[in-house]
Amino acid sequence: MTSFSIEQLRFDPTSVREMRELGESFTNWPVVYTLNNATKVYVGETLNVSARMRQHQGSEEKTDLKNLRVVVNETFNKSACLDLESFLIRLFAGEGKYQVINRNEGVTDRDYYDREEYRKTFHEIFEELRTEGLFQRTIPQIENSDLFKFSPFKALNHDQATAVEDILAGLFTDIEKGKTGTIVVQGDPGTGKTIVAIYMMKLLRDIQESMPGEDFDSDSLFSDFFLEGHSELLQGLRIGLVVPQQSLRDSIRKVFRKTPLLSPSMVLSPFDLGSSAEHFDLLIVDESHRLNQRANQPSGPQNKKFREINEALFGADDNAYTQLDWIRAKSTHQILLVDSAQSVRPADLPEETLRELIETSKREASFYPLFSQMRVRGGNDYVAYIRAIFSSRPPKPARFGDYDLRFFDDVALMQQEILKRESEVQLSRLVAGYAWEWKSRSDKEAFDIEIDGLEFRWNQTQKDWINTAGSIGEVGSIHTVQGYDLNYAGVIIGPDLRYDPVAQRIYIQRSSYFDKKGKENNPKLGITYSDDDLLRYITNVYAVLLTRGILGTYVYVCDGPLREYLRNYFSGN
Repeated sequence: MTSFSIEQLRFDPTSVREMRELGESFTNWPVVYTLNNATKVYVGETLNVSARMRQHQGSEEKTDLKNLRVVVNETFNKSACLDLESFLIRLFAGEGKYQVINRNEGVTDRDYYDREEYRKTFHEIFEELRTEGLFQRTIPQIENSDLFKFSPFKALNHDQATAVEDILAGLFTDIEKGKTGTIVVQGDPGTGKTIVAIYMMKLLRDIQESMPGEDFDSDSLFSDFFLEGHSELLQGLRIGLVVPQQSLRDSIRKVFRKTPLLSPSMVLSPFDLGSSAEHFDLLIVDESHRLNQRANQPSGPQNKKFREINEALFGADDNAYTQLDWIRAKSTHQILLVDSAQSVRPADLPEETLRELIETSKREASFYPLFSQMRVRGGNDYVAYIRAIFSSRPPKPARFGDYDLRFFDDVALMQQEILKRESEVQLSRLVAGYAWEWKSRSDKEAFDIEIDGLEFRWNQTQKDWINTAGSIGEVGSIHTVQGYDLNYAGVIIGPDLRYDPVAQRIYIQRSSYFDKKGKENNPKLGITYSDDDLLRYITNVYAVLLTRGILGTYVYVCDGPLREYLRNYFSGN
């Protein structure tokens, strides 16, 4: 690949007028450019940068941008420029130094001839821009950040983009006809349900705020939604994103704070929603399987609040009402992202409720599955394999290419390997099932977990634990890592899960399971949870933990018979 140059100019009327005299690269060649001031950045691609800058000079949104950089390469074509544009937008959004004022409908992930060679040049371009001060961190550092992982500027894969296109087409039809509706998006861990939810929030707001006749990327899959009529349909519509898990909710709020047209106030807990005086035209609900049915809540005030919300919404309190009923009562349209196999507590929506939700959406042609594995390099087969291991029909032992899957008989050795991976690629953590009491919550000097003379503490914060200083020396629980990516996960399967070699079955040790809300009976609904009921939740917990690692998963098992049973499934890769 031939060398590139980055031309720096002032973005002002005089410089723009003189640009036509600078040669063919500025009037008749595909280029990528950046416009920025101290706080904002815009990235674009064009075949005629001189004419494009004249258009930008007439844009009120861009008049305060002062610096122009044009990336010129004699081998560039339209496809390469679109790819570089998307590459830089994602990295600018992921670092957070600048507010990215692009819309997200033009962020692409399309293959083209010699793409890998162009990508090498892109990294060199990034490094030169970093030398010039536009970036502060390296690409791996940016890609490890929550701002990058939960960015609305992520490039969607094919089935995600197809789902978003079909969902929006159906949504606009329903709005136009005055119909209500519920859409269900089903996906395994790592298929990008959260990314789809965030992407749609940004795309809908971009469409809502677009102006008739405004220039847009006609090559975008979503360009038709910016044509006349769609913006008008969204005028005045109130849109919200409901996220049941506190840690994930806080991380997404940080991203929305950095994103034009999005606001942290758009990200709601189910209780925020239920207590709101506002009615929403559209609610997108991430991790819908973690919505609660009526059960004893983590605090007395929340029990009171559950009753008050039911009374306000339905005129009376009834134990049959769930937070899913709140969603339906508080919105005209709903988009629910679900994976019933990630329910990890009895208070989560019942399995039969989720099954009925999915079956109904299929009958009504409002069901959209996500298939492609975006997180785990082991692919879709690995996720299915992990779930099958804990089922009544276990799979044959399998291998997953270069995915780093290892089994350890010594937890100290596993910890050492996780520390090595942390020094190499970061985002490597120890995680475990909730099989030890959380003593350090009340006694900061106490240790929670003791294995073969080695002592650990549980995560010392519930919010953004993975990125917290000191987390490499702690062990994360399901409630701090569900919904997040790690590069490497060192999974400790605790004594709450056991194996009976005579009966040849996995079972639980109830006395070794310390998630109080994870095993609490539900007297409000008259439900007592059996060991078989809890086995489903506990194996779901471990399936979630074992599918967090992008590059690899390391496994240590406390129970001796279970260790021997699982050894063949995780060793020898």
